[in-house]
Amino acid sequence: MRLLIVGALSGQLSTATKMAMERGAKVAHVETPDMALAALRAGQGADLLMVDVAQDIGALISDLQQERFSIPLVACGIGTDARAAVSAIQAGAKEYIPLPPDADLIAAVLEAVAEDNHNLIYADPAMKSVIDFADQVASSDASILITGESGTGKEVMANYVHNKSSRPDKPFISVNCAAIPENLLESELFGHEKGAFTGAIARRIGKFEEADGGTLLLDEISEMDTRLQAKLLRALQERVIDRVGGTKPIRVNIRIIATSNRDLTQAVSEGIFREDLLYRLNVVNLRIPALRDRPLDIIKLAQHFITKHSKANDLAPLPLSEQAKKRITGHRWKGNVRELENTMHRAILLASGPAIEESAMRLPDGSPVDEALSDLTQGPAAQAAAMAETVSRNLVGKTVAEVERDLILQTLGHCLGNRTHAANILGISIRTLRNKLKIYTEGGMHVPVPGEIRNAS
Repeated sequence: MRLLIVGALSGQLSTATKMAMERGAKVAHVETPDMALAALRAGQGADLLMVDVAQDIGALISDLQQERFSIPLVACGIGTDARAAVSAIQAGAKEYIPLPPDADLIAAVLEAVAEDNHNLIYADPAMKSVIDFADQVASSDASILITGESGTGKEVMANYVHNKSSRPDKPFISVNCAAIPENLLESELFGHEKGAFTGAIARRIGKFEEADGGTLLLDEISEMDTRLQAKLLRALQERVIDRVGGTKPIRVNIRIIATSNRDLTQAVSEGIFREDLLYRLNVVNLRIPALRDRPLDIIKLAQHFITKHSKANDLAPLPLSEQAKKRITGHRWKGNVRELENTMHRAILLASGPAIEESAMRLPDGSPVDEALSDLTQGPAAQAAAMAETVSRNLVGKTVAEVERDLILQTLGHCLGNRTHAANILGISIRTLRNKLKIYTEGGMHVPVPGEIRNAS
């Protein structure tokens, strides 16, 4: 955990810093947001910013976004200053830590950021064979290509390999090649000199230099432009990079891991991915099986996510009923682990008894997780027919407004009228939800009140 403290390092903030260091964080300090940006541009990476609430947190977050530094930020300040705490959260801070600091709270914040879903949870032999192979190759410096469907946990696997490598105490830097605009990705990877292009207001160290000595993850590398692939190939072959606008080659010592949910061999045949780059990356291939192909992992992962999200929502973790277990092991999980986690998060909010029942297993649109639709014994035609029948039964003949109204009211009913939980599940703000409910009430509709169970129609 690399922690960057922003603010005057005195009194209570100094105590918080010492607590973080005692819990294994590597702490650096600057006094102002401008100094923090300068440190990040110079390659002083950070996994978390802890910022004095007296600083202009909104401006700092805006600058971080503009310069594409994806780093969570927590604010800290005198505990009685409620207005400052609210302002910091509204500006984009993830948490507010009151001062004087509490050791357990500091530990919890660091743990939440450090974990970031980097734990490998598995029980199925299909996944165990992949882990065993990863253990064998982790200590080498060979490039690794991790492949698999979206949501299978490719970045988690990359983190696992780094932690098992010969450089676990060195930086692990991740770049999502699909999320960064094509014209900015070169600067993001290799850095740039001041004035190299419009907007280059200062020299910036790229991810290759930031990862020096450690591991660089190129996430979704198939989305990289072919012109930039050529420059990447040189960096991999020679371990030398050139900043944009620079005149002096820079040597780097890194281990490369790349991920892709596309068939790169097919991409090569289509002319959108360089064959020589594929060979350079694919020294070792770790293919992560889809969740439906490792059924023993489903229950274990589900229980992990129930514990995780129950804690986050201050709820007691509930067991899965046998029918619920049957339901989730029969589902196809097209979104894999990511979809399963979201479903378990919804389930703990919807559960109303001593266990999580199958009725709490809901898809984002409020429809049940349907075991029959995902039965692997059904052929594609049977699955398509069943899905068409379900869609026809639930949606056809209704307007968009009616479908939205039914979804909102059914979700609210499953949440026992709890507006906050319902808004979370629906993915809308509590304000938007309240406005919708006001319209329904004025139109003569019955809207569940907190604590009321509404039967699904």
